Amino acid sequence: MRVLLLKEPRDGEAGPDPYIQELAARGHEATMIPVLSFKFVSLNNLSDKLFQPDKHGGLIFTSPRAVEAVKMCVEAEGRGEEWRLIKDKWNAKSVYVVGKATGDMVRQLGLKPLGEDSGTADILSRLIIQRENAFLLPLFFPCGSIKREVLPTALRDNGVPLETLTVYQTAEHPDLQESLTSYFTQKGTPASIAFFSPSGVKFCLETVRELSSERLTRIKFAAIGPTTADAMTAEGLCVSCSADKPSATGLAAAIAKVRIIQHGPGNHRRTEREGFQ
Repeated sequence: MRVLLLKEPRDGEAGPDPYIQELAARGHEATMIPVLSFKFVSLNNLSDKLFQPDKHGGLIFTSPRAVEAVKMCVEAEGRGEEWRLIKDKWNAKSVYVVGKATGDMVRQLGLKPLGEDSGTADILSRLIIQRENAFLLPLFFPCGSIKREVLPTALRDNGVPLETLTVYQTAEHPDLQESLTSYFTQKGTPASIAFFSPSGVKFCLETVRELSSERLTRIKFAAIGPTTADAMTAEGLCVSCSADKPSATGLAAAIAKVRIIQHGPGNHRRTEREGFQ
């Protein structure tokens, strides 16, 4: 069946996108349309903080873009040699992350991530609260302009000191509407559409509704995690499945599972002909 992935490609990754690869291995034709564009800001301020690890108790990353901002600071100023020494000081502290993609990028910087299997900022905040206390230096959290306040609120409510810095701004990808229209025109309505962020829901949903028209109810909507699923539900979408973990394997397994539950293994041939073309 055809699956539409509303997400950005992973930066610095050679070969096929892991989500497309994982779905293809299960016999699905997946197409990826970038939803968001990013503008990096406050990089001088970020660089100052990165190279003064003694002022913070650790790092928090909840998105690959924040890690990318760090990478830009290290590479743009030619401070790679200095970073090799500084990163050891950060590794003597805690470097918290959400998700495998973010964890992989953190490792590429030479840092040792904690909590990447947490899956959500809410779950990660519980891990941080268990490990940190009010008497330590503040954790440093580089983040995006439209971050959710779940993690900062939980930490502050439990006395864990935190310093945030907005290092990128998020906007709709300039080609999004054209790309969606082109996809629906050339390939028709997909069997499944996967959302990867609340912002993706905000920027895509109205166009998806217009393009799919009366076929909207036939689409199986998938979410990369509970936060995105909540945003979909708030917009009146029926969420068919949500990945147990925010990964290619997790999403592909969720899509496969919901098909088995709803249609049963004995009905696959009829279902694909009638509802998953």
